[in-house]
Amino acid sequence: MEPTDKASNLLIIWSRDDRETALKMAFLYGLNAKKKGWWDEVQLCIWGPSARLMATDAELQEKLKEMKQEGVELTACKVCSDSYPGVTEVLEKLGVDVKLMGTPLTEMLKAGWSTLTL
Repeated sequence: MEPTDKASNLLIIWSRDDRETALKMAFLYGLNAKKKGWWDEVQLCIWGPSARLMATDAELQEKLKEMKQEGVELTACKVCSDSYPGVTEVLEKLGVDVKLMGTPLTEMLKAGWSTLTL
């Protein structure tokens, strides 16, 4: 997980259960950041109530698939998704790497990843 250039990697932490923030910021910027090469690595981390929204919103699920196809890495906090019945399984079916995020987040922050929290 060590970046070659600390300023070249972006972590988007999406924690709100607000569709508009997801569509018009987290997903729009994340997709274009990867597609246009603004950042070498782009990761979207689904955290908290955003996990429940993702599991129930078909439009967001389609946008998530598009991000994955462009090479955006998709992760989710397992503790968060497990707190909502059935959400972990839906996220995993969407290709999201659902895992305990405390250690990976700490490592990314210490490695100098740029972070956008929404």
